[in-house]
Amino acid sequence: MSRTRTALALGLAAAGALSVASVTATAAPSPLAGSTTVTPAGHSFNATLSGKATLKAGSVTVTCTVSVSTGTVPAAPGNQNASGPVSSPISPPTYSSCTSSIWGVTPTVTTSGSWSVSMQDGSPITATMTVPVGGLVVHTTGLATCTVTAAPTAPANVGGTWVNGAPPSLTFTNASVPVTVTGGFGCPTSATSSVFNAVYKVTDTTDPAQQITVGP
Repeated sequence: MSRTRTALALGLAAAGALSVASVTATAAPSPLAGSTTVTPAGHSFNATLSGKATLKAGSVTVTCTVSVSTGTVPAAPGNQNASGPVSSPISPPTYSSCTSSIWGVTPTVTTSGSWSVSMQDGSPITATMTVPVGGLVVHTTGLATCTVTAAPTAPANVGGTWVNGAPPSLTFTNASVPVTVTGGFGCPTSATSSVFNAVYKVTDTTDPAQQITVGP
């Protein structure tokens, strides 16, 4: 066999090996989620905004300085999952003391529906807040009348992180949320997603001496 044909054959063999390796790597199953336990079981909690929450759609940013949600850790054994996250229902977070990045525009945030938050132990501990369909609506008045609807067609999962502490914190950093925007001049009607940032401090309201904790 000539050197040219030999090189070509080796090249094809190497490409074939790479293709097989690529397919094998793609087909490999994802690792299973580890166990999660949230304690104290059955305890109620408050999640209170620390600092400010921002929701940015297009060039418009809405900033709120007051936000609260309540929830309850599932009673045992529901507060444990051997192979995945533990989910807790929460009240629709309230948002007030809100301002807009556009001068002369006043935003109002309303929430509704069945919200939840799930915790998955790991490094870091991950948190997912689920927004129901149309569960958050921002309406602006003034120089621009706009309506921003989050999770417009399906529930949206908003990813964040949880840090155990005294008190523990729930943080959302540049989390993407699908939205639709309607309105006239000055409204970011082409936006299909928004960016959410917020930090919540979580307190145990059943027994303030204890802390809500996420572990394996």
